[in-house]
Amino acid sequence: MAKNIDFTHLSSSDITFIDSLYETYQKTPEALDESWQRFFQGFEFSAGDSAGGISDESFRKEINVFRLIQSFRTRGHLLADTNPIRPRKDRQARISLEEYGLSEADRTTVFQCGKFVGLGPASLQDILDLMKKIYCAKIGFQYMHSNNTDIRRWMREKIESTAKNIDLSLEKKKRILQKLNEANVFENFLQTKYVGQKRFSLEGGETTIPALDAIINKGAELGAHEFIIGMAHRGRLNILANTVGKTYEYIFSEFEGGSIEEQQGHSGDVKYHMGFTTVQKTINNQEVYVKLLPNPSHLETVAPVAIGYCRALEDNHYNGDQSKVIPIIIHGDASVAGQGVVYEALQMSKLKGYAVGGSIHFVINNQIGFTTDFEDGRSSQYCVSIAKAVEAPIIQVNGDDPEAVVYAVELAVEFRQKFKEDIFIDMVCYRKYGHNEGDEPRYTQPHLYDLITKHKNPRELYLDSLLTSGKIESQLATEMIEAYKQLLSDRFNNVRQKEIPTKVKGPHKDWDGLGFSKADSFDESPVTAVKKEALDRVVKAINKVPAGMQLMKKTQKVLDDRDQAYATDKLDWASAELLAYGSLLDEGHPLRFTGQDVIRGTFSHRHAKVFDETTNEAYCGLEFISEKQGKVSLYNSLLSEYAVLGFEFGYSWATPNTLTIWEAQFGDFSNGAQIVIDQYITSGEVKWQRMSGLLMLLPHGHEGAGPEHSSARPERFLQMAADNNIVIANCSTPASMFHFIRRQLAWSFRKPAMVMTPKSLLRDPRCTSTRADFTSGKFEEVIDDKSTGKGVTRVIFCTGKIYYELNDKKIADKREDVAIVRLEQLHPLPILQINKILSKYKGAENIWLQEEPMNMGYWTYLLRFMDIFGTFKLISRKASASPATGFSNVHKKEQAEIITKAFAK
Repeated sequence: MAKNIDFTHLSSSDITFIDSLYETYQKTPEALDESWQRFFQGFEFSAGDSAGGISDESFRKEINVFRLIQSFRTRGHLLADTNPIRPRKDRQARISLEEYGLSEADRTTVFQCGKFVGLGPASLQDILDLMKKIYCAKIGFQYMHSNNTDIRRWMREKIESTAKNIDLSLEKKKRILQKLNEANVFENFLQTKYVGQKRFSLEGGETTIPALDAIINKGAELGAHEFIIGMAHRGRLNILANTVGKTYEYIFSEFEGGSIEEQQGHSGDVKYHMGFTTVQKTINNQEVYVKLLPNPSHLETVAPVAIGYCRALEDNHYNGDQSKVIPIIIHGDASVAGQGVVYEALQMSKLKGYAVGGSIHFVINNQIGFTTDFEDGRSSQYCVSIAKAVEAPIIQVNGDDPEAVVYAVELAVEFRQKFKEDIFIDMVCYRKYGHNEGDEPRYTQPHLYDLITKHKNPRELYLDSLLTSGKIESQLATEMIEAYKQLLSDRFNNVRQKEIPTKVKGPHKDWDGLGFSKADSFDESPVTAVKKEALDRVVKAINKVPAGMQLMKKTQKVLDDRDQAYATDKLDWASAELLAYGSLLDEGHPLRFTGQDVIRGTFSHRHAKVFDETTNEAYCGLEFISEKQGKVSLYNSLLSEYAVLGFEFGYSWATPNTLTIWEAQFGDFSNGAQIVIDQYITSGEVKWQRMSGLLMLLPHGHEGAGPEHSSARPERFLQMAADNNIVIANCSTPASMFHFIRRQLAWSFRKPAMVMTPKSLLRDPRCTSTRADFTSGKFEEVIDDKSTGKGVTRVIFCTGKIYYELNDKKIADKREDVAIVRLEQLHPLPILQINKILSKYKGAENIWLQEEPMNMGYWTYLLRFMDIFGTFKLISRKASASPATGFSNVHKKEQAEIITKAFAK
């Protein structure tokens, strides 16, 4: 390193480590972290200035002081005073003089390393004092795990230049006190007026309210127009009132038992699951749009939903500008550590198909999950350690220090707006009551709750500090509280007098002109045919590639075959799908289509994009149909169902004019997203009055593939089908699928739809449609047999691909006494069309035939409608614990028996 340095006093590991770093510095200094570059620059400068050079002992200590500084940057958070209730657990930070070969005698020694923390040459004591003040006070910082040098540098410079002296303006201090007053008095008011009612209070974590206020104000200052909040129920009512701006009258009316939702004819939900939307002004008079999405008790499920909602806004209103919409995801400490959807959503955060420019994750860390201590709730050091999976910075902060919390969240907003990546704020606080207000927490945490009972709340502590410092007068503080109490009392009286204000609409008009479905909305489908000229435009786009693009032979054959099918008027399933998508795009509707392998299709049928075999450059013909067409967003997803389906559902909430599709690789894979299906897709409209037009494609069919790849579990969807909440179909022809897809956007309302899509029919020559099937007509909920009805003694009702096997048998056996009727739509059940069929074949034996086991498929659903079908016989596989056999010979035998029974005399 330097000719006058003797390494005899350095350990071999020190010598090897420092020599390797210095050698790298001399050859390629940019390859080193900036802090090491600065160290060697300073070392060379100091050695050059010293007539006698620098001694090996001094050099060793300079190195060790620098390493000590680095230890504060990497592990200082382990010593930070972030717990407001009890001493922190010893996490073995190992930041001490002894750890770095230094002693008490070195405290007064001046080290050049002081210049690396903004001090210039400084004593070790001054360096220690500064590093503790920055990294071990009320905030702990974790950012050194990032491999992004720009992020580490920005965080370090920002923190070390500002965190050592957090000094907020007097106006900002008053604003914090105002928001704490609102948070605290609101909870006290509810506790007094509605004793014993569940509200999942924010008490102990009231600093959340000034934190969110700061995020919104800082975000608006840095260019954001919209803030989309996803959170669980803890503190939701307080946030609805004091952050989102849901009027107190609405909230109080829900406590009174006369929710607005019930009055409007919906089943509704409990008050601490509801969402709200407002347009409000920031402290700088900037207009912003704040939305809190509804969420069930499945705590973290809302995260991907909220992120998907943000992506839709960015795509459709801001031309992809991620700075305009900020997702705020509020977590609980137990759920963020324990629920897998958090990890899935994080893995989406930097993917092209799902990135939104980063989310601000705010954890209300109560240090407990229901009755489970944090030590029993996670293996990781922190509840937010999962953030390191995507190298997101983490800021831990003491919830009893509102100014530190505001500093932390404003830093997080700056980071998000600059780097467009996720960042976590872990606000350590406590929960004043049990899991809810009627729960007794002392059963399981008596010592903790003894401490909490004696502890002042954040508002009291902050007010004490302001009064002590003379920053505010006690009279003003009292006046602020009394004014807010009077406001709540006035609003409470308004509710008792039935005076409810009108809801304010947000800035977007996407849903204008659409309304909820009515009882007769499903009696007949709207016309969804298109002109042949439109089909021609789509075919030309999807079956041709740019000049010079070289496709592999198999891919080229797919395009040639598709072109030939159109020319010969024998359109297969893939053609019908692409024509449906293309015709909607041609009409100006955007298309968003995601899922595992959707570009090619699980069964290699779709090829919505093709790839140059030399350059791997992709080409999507759907993007080149017409000049004013809709935008195409077509992405293969990560290997996730839960978060991805939640994301797409959130996307569909925000943009009803986009055809939003999620396809399962196999239909039964949707069970990995069952919570989203149960809590959002099938019940969201009746609970929260929010429509969705999400289309789910679920490959389905018993073809000998075994238990896991045969059934999309239609019985589960049908069990949840009621009140016209969802649409469930099993189309049997390409044209039927074409019209079904187009109907999703032709309706004057929106409904989630599930289609049991085929596998073998994708290439079955029996399963084709003509151009005329696309240029005329609409979706037919029931497809009747071609029989005139005369002489028919048996009517077999079925759905999906089994029709073709039945029809082959009918033709082979010349059974004109049997009519085969296809239910293309299972829910809402097309009763008018079914009655017409039953009338046509009056007196015939009615059979329901399915290839699924008796306890699965459609039979148990159809039993609800026995008053319509009358005597209805079942032919199916026997009841089974598994959807299908894993033995091909058994499958063939079972299938043959079903077909034989159908025609048995």
